[in-house]
Order: sequence, then C-alpha cells, then structure tokens
Amino acid sequence: MKLGYFTMPVHPMGRDWQTTLEEDRQAIIFADELGFHDAFVGEHLTDVCENITNSMLFLATLAPVTKQIKLATGTSNLSQSHPVLVAAHAAMLDHLTGGRFIFGISPGALTCDAEVLGMLAEDRNKIFAEAINVILEIWARNPPYDIDLPDNRFKVSTAQNSNLSVGVGYLSKPLQKPYPEIVGTVLAPFSQGVIAMGERDFHPLSGNFLIDKWLKSHWENYCKGKANVGVAPKESDWRIARAIFVADDDKTAERYGRTDPKSPYAFYHSQFHAKLSKSNRLGLFKEYKEQPDAEITHDYMMDRLVLHGGVDKVVDQILKLRETAGPFGEIVYPGMDWVDEKLARRSMQLMAEEVMPRVNAAIGQ
Repeated sequence: MKLGYFTMPVHPMGRDWQTTLEEDRQAIIFADELGFHDAFVGEHLTDVCENITNSMLFLATLAPVTKQIKLATGTSNLSQSHPVLVAAHAAMLDHLTGGRFIFGISPGALTCDAEVLGMLAEDRNKIFAEAINVILEIWARNPPYDIDLPDNRFKVSTAQNSNLSVGVGYLSKPLQKPYPEIVGTVLAPFSQGVIAMGERDFHPLSGNFLIDKWLKSHWENYCKGKANVGVAPKESDWRIARAIFVADDDKTAERYGRTDPKSPYAFYHSQFHAKLSKSNRLGLFKEYKEQPDAEITHDYMMDRLVLHGGVDKVVDQILKLRETAGPFGEIVYPGMDWVDEKLARRSMQLMAEEVMPRVNAAIGQ
C-alpha cells in the first residue's frame, strides 16, 4: 500500500496568505523527503480558508525543489477554464516535473466560485465531461486541429491560422504517453461517476469525508465500469483518503487530533460540517439515508472520520479500514494547518517510517 498526501488546504481565517502558502509548500517538500508517493493540491477562487487559487501554478513552484514525489492537481476544476488552456498548462507541468505529474480532475464543487464566474446556472457536470473529452482529443491529435465532438460546446480549430513550418498552430502534449494518470475525487456513496472512471481508466480517490461503511460502494462501481469494457480492475488504482494524526503516545494524539479546542483536526471538520450543512450535503456523513441532520454533530464526525493515536493504534485503525472497505492501493493523508509544526511534522514522519511499514507487513506487501 502506498502513502499519499492531499491538501485542500484549510487554514483559519486571518492567517497571512504568504505564510500559509509557504507552509503548504514545506509540507509537500517534507512529504517528498519522507518518501510519500504523491501529493494532491486543491484549488478554490473564493474561499479564504482553502486559499490556493490555481493548483497547477502552486505545483510548478514545487517541481524544482522535490525529487521523487508525484505532484497532482486535486483537483483541476474543469468547468472553470477553457479545455485548451487546461490541456496546454497540464502538458507543460508534466514536462516541468519530469513526468511526475498526476492530472486530478473535477467539475469544481464550490458554488461561490461558480457564482463569481457567472456560471451558477450552468450544468457544471456537463461542462466537465465535455472539457475532459476535448483535452484528451487535443493530446491524441496532431495539428492542424479541427476538433468538433458531438454535443460538445467546445470547438477547437487552428485550421485557418496554422503555419506549421514556423511552429504556429501546435498544441503541447504531455511528457507521459499517452497522457498522465487521471484521478477523480469521489465523495458520494454509490457514485455513478466511478463507473465511468472504470470504463475510461481514470482512477478513483475516495474522499476523507465519506464514512467507512460507504467506501466499498466506490470499489464496486469501479469494478462495474471495468467489466463494461472487459478489463480486470486493479486494487492499486484505488486511493482512500482519511484524516490521520500519529503521535509518539496516545494521549498526545487524543489531545491534538481530537479534544484540544485548538486542534487543527477539529477546525478542519468544523469547517466542512458548516459548509456541507449549508449546501445540504450532510448525507456524506450519514449511516443511513433517513438519518436526521441533527445527529450529524461535530463529535459524530470526529468519531468517524479522524484516525488518531500512537503508531500501534493507527496501524490497527488502518487495518480495520481495509477490512471494511476491501483492499486498496493507497492511503492518502490529508494535510492540516500547522498549529504545532513540530507535531505536524512528527505525525508525517511516524506515518511514513513506522505506520506504513507495519501496515504493509501485516497485509503481506
């Protein structure tokens, strides 16, 4: 089982933007030093707490200062940019990273971002599907381009103004062939989108807000998609994100990861409880469909969504997660605000150097 990293990020309002951007960079540089397999970075335009506005731009700053970690958009919000721009920028980032780029994609979930872009009434899922189809066509074709896919708003042409002999009219292609790994973050139980991922060989990342009992539905739907195209699914393609804090002792882990009012894990989940409550999406946390929203309290979420403890305890929690969800290829560790930098770094170190070797020994990998 591999170890990955995912940062939204989520920082308290009022923190200096330059400081938090550098903190997020240092977390990924440290993850690279510890041997994390990949690092996903989110993007939002209108959220002061989740304050990376362009994940590719942020990742480009990490290309020259990391050595082995794969750098991933988590996600690139495809409804918000023309697919030609996304295709060109992603291709360049793949070259800047020496082929260490993973293309994480989504429609873009934050409604305030859609509003500020004047597209609140648009079907962003449809735009997303059209955009990824065009991006893949761009990467598959050679110039001059004349891409006019059925039922697709994006028409891509360079036919009138190409001058290939002097280099005009080309669109960039990624370093990885035919293109980088494509990953989609999945939140909803029984998501139908995971079937399409299986059919297209996109890889699912089950988000850390979905309670354990529904995770298996993602794998089942991924297998359905693979069966539809006659391909065997690979457990290594499936990532699961869980909020994790590891300390040298259980008492410290309980305090920093759970009970302290200043716990970054408490802040992180209070943020998402408030945001998902407002958008009527508390169903992600429910044990059953009819469960009242009033039962989805902060303590309810913390009890179900945060793995914390000393090394032995966290190893046991991850193995229990694997029993519930089934085998998967990567556990993804979400980044938190560094309320205590020493504890934050120690947790990452223990996760990489102590927890994962024991987990892999236990499952025979």
